[in-house]
Amino acid sequence: MAAAVTSPEAHHSWVDSYKGMSADNIKGLVLALSSSLFIGASFIVKKKGLKKAGACGIRAGVGGYSYLFEPLWWIGMITMIVGEIANFAAYAFAPAILVTPLGALSIIISASLAHVMLKEKLHIFGILGCVLCVVGSTTIVLHAPQERTIESVTEVWDLATEPGFLLYATIVLTTVFVLIFHYIPQYGQTHIMFYIGVCSLVGSLSVMSVKALGIALKLTLSGTNQLIYPQTWAFAIVVATCVITQMNYLNKALDTFNTAVVSPIYYVMFTSLTILASVIMFKDWDRQNPTQIVTEMCGFVTILSGTFLLHKTKDLGDGLSTSPSMRLPKYADEDAFLQEGIPLKRQDSLRSP
Repeated sequence: MAAAVTSPEAHHSWVDSYKGMSADNIKGLVLALSSSLFIGASFIVKKKGLKKAGACGIRAGVGGYSYLFEPLWWIGMITMIVGEIANFAAYAFAPAILVTPLGALSIIISASLAHVMLKEKLHIFGILGCVLCVVGSTTIVLHAPQERTIESVTEVWDLATEPGFLLYATIVLTTVFVLIFHYIPQYGQTHIMFYIGVCSLVGSLSVMSVKALGIALKLTLSGTNQLIYPQTWAFAIVVATCVITQMNYLNKALDTFNTAVVSPIYYVMFTSLTILASVIMFKDWDRQNPTQIVTEMCGFVTILSGTFLLHKTKDLGDGLSTSPSMRLPKYADEDAFLQEGIPLKRQDSLRSP
């Protein structure tokens, strides 16, 4: 009888604790999903364009640029740009802990389209990896924190200049300078973590600045001009500096190491550090209870598991694992249209054409 009395109260308490997704979170979710769709599809369109251009000219993988005259390749590039714009806009509406992990969904789209359109084999464990990514993404979406209400870019600047985030930014910049000037000259060509470390650390700062800039543009378009504030232009400078640094060292990593190794490591480090930076700067977890936080982390780990599984099995053919001697060369990538599969969203979107 006592259980019958308390059960409705417990149910009512649970309903009160779950507010559902806010309108801004839904907008951010739709934009993030659209971004993954466009970027995932762009890999396939670009690859088909590269194949078509390579059939009648010098292939990109051996230094040719005939793909620049192939309309199909340009359609793929435009599609990728649209996806990146949608991703940029998503950060203006939803917290980074919701937007960033959803980048893994572009892998699923690419792998599925490659299986259908390019006849690239998708191993059964690759399918399982796709399912894990979907389950993990759904878990994060259902338990993501509500977006903080911000009325001015100066509020974002105040968050960025609080002691906690200043300490994080100082540690990041110090580590980056040590890696660039001490470790990379000695070990960059033999240890992948140094290049990826610089990309991921700088990337976490770039996402925070992208989010601040996105909020400023959103408020400006809604009638509250934020371009008059110097903080808006300061964030724009940080974005440009960070993105250029990311592109430089990510390309170094891709030129030195196998894409199949670079992609999952970069995704894990970049996403983890971005979530950490967002938690520190925007205090995402202050608006959540421990159960929601743990559930989000479980969803994130599930996505990581699916990502690694998909990349680990993408070079398996006819049910047999590729031996070390049969693995692809470190310079092979989609431009050479070998069977190395589809790279992660963030890796390809930052590469130079």
